[in-house]
Amino acid sequence: MGFKKIIGIKKDGPSGAEEKNVSLTKFEKSENKDVVLTEDDVFDALQNVYDPEIPVSIVDLGLIYDVKISSGNNVRIKMSLTTPGCGMGAMIAQQAEMAVKEIGADNVFVEVVWDPPWNPDMMSDHAKEKLGIA
Repeated sequence: MGFKKIIGIKKDGPSGAEEKNVSLTKFEKSENKDVVLTEDDVFDALQNVYDPEIPVSIVDLGLIYDVKISSGNNVRIKMSLTTPGCGMGAMIAQQAEMAVKEIGADNVFVEVVWDPPWNPDMMSDHAKEKLGIA
């Protein structure tokens, strides 16, 4: 599993001297070099992430808007929540990140967006059936 560690270094200098900041970003090498992720792999992993208040996966709820995979198995997910005031949003995003890292992603960036706003029409037929909405 890849981890990102950011280290900031600030050079000491004489008073009044121009400050120079140096930032170092370190990406640990992944043990998953042979894994080639696809969008289907990511969506399958996200099927195991549930909104704790609704017994349906975030995929079936229609909360996943976009998945992009770049070189090195870096994954960017655009998702929404059922409401902007959802108190569980950070937890759901973190669970989505961990689910995708478990299948071999090196780095996962989850972006919560509000456009378009989520509505019940975005749910899969399976979700609507499970929740009694038809």
